Amino acid sequence: MPKFDPTSPHQMENPYPVYATARAEQPVFFSPELQMWLVTRYEDICTVVKDPATFSSLGAASVGSGFPPEVLAVLAEGVPITPSLVDNDPPSHTRFRNLVNKALAPRQVAALESRVRQAAQELVESFVREGHADLITRFATPFPGWVIADILGLPREDMPELKRLGDAMVGLLGSAHEPLERQLEYARGMVQLTKYLLARVRERAAEPRDDLLSLIVTGRNERDSALSDSELVSMLSQLLNAGHETTTNLIGNSLVLLLDRPEQLRALREDPGLIPQAVEESLRMDAPVQGLFRTTTREVELSGVKLPAGARLHVLYASGNHDASVFPHPERFDLHRPNSDAHLAFSRGIHFCVGAPLARQEGRIALEVLLRRLPNLRYQDGLRPVRRPHFFVRGYEHLPLAWDVG
Repeated sequence: MPKFDPTSPHQMENPYPVYATARAEQPVFFSPELQMWLVTRYEDICTVVKDPATFSSLGAASVGSGFPPEVLAVLAEGVPITPSLVDNDPPSHTRFRNLVNKALAPRQVAALESRVRQAAQELVESFVREGHADLITRFATPFPGWVIADILGLPREDMPELKRLGDAMVGLLGSAHEPLERQLEYARGMVQLTKYLLARVRERAAEPRDDLLSLIVTGRNERDSALSDSELVSMLSQLLNAGHETTTNLIGNSLVLLLDRPEQLRALREDPGLIPQAVEESLRMDAPVQGLFRTTTREVELSGVKLPAGARLHVLYASGNHDASVFPHPERFDLHRPNSDAHLAFSRGIHFCVGAPLARQEGRIALEVLLRRLPNLRYQDGLRPVRRPHFFVRGYEHLPLAWDVG
């Protein structure tokens, strides 16, 4: 069994061979280096995520069990972050989930189609005549940022700074093995983010508007949903990051998967009706979030392995997505795979991604607009995509592409 080290350049570039070895030899195994149990098979992952009573989500988005005192001192200057959506269990989780479920339901998301498409078209028109661009910085990052800003009711011009602060928050959650100074830098960004969101919450409480942020703030006192300012800030920070970071990665990962398979890219150009399927297969092939974390509340057995109470689990959705017992020939990118949408990129159970309908819509519209407006899309000569280094978030920092300008 090879050593599992998601921070090594080799495994960061391609973790899937290690996942495959684990599924075959030790589907549930302990990593002494990470002090975690890794869960790699599809069936076991579903067992874990569908049983929140046994596998707690508290701390589900954080690699370590705590931060150094210096980092905690910095975080104390901001709004206290409490468990909300991703990192919470019932009944507390239910209060948060109820507040956002209706606002991001498929019917409400479908009504946003024209606004989302307009945002994509505006961005592409800003650089299409240049013939080349870094598609991460020029499109994949600002596009979901604009969309989530419009939905929440935040100024689009605030999004670059909010993206930087959101990256700090995501960085902090995955920083258990990083130097203290880097952790402090992340913590300072997180404090700025929470203070910004607290100010917006108080603005909407005083003067509600026609936006999701006002809906959340004014609806927080409904039965079973009473939330404090700090709880709202915690939830909004997760919505902001999840609505931004993961969709950026979905777009970048999808483009690279297609560019590396010219015949599939050609098939999409010839039949755009296949684009929704391309989005699902991209989510399966290279999930934007490779996995999240759980903690056992009691002793339990999984794939014949006894896990003690209090065991920390890294639940590898991306490995489950390559399980051949569910997805035959899992390393093949297949636009006609009949069960691509059975992937685990959005998790399962009570923590199924509340923003999944929006992410799917954004991914589809992004590919539709990019493939229509950027003919002969290709890598820039001599340049390759640059991956973003992160423990469990998988995407690109730079994607230098070129296209024909008529």
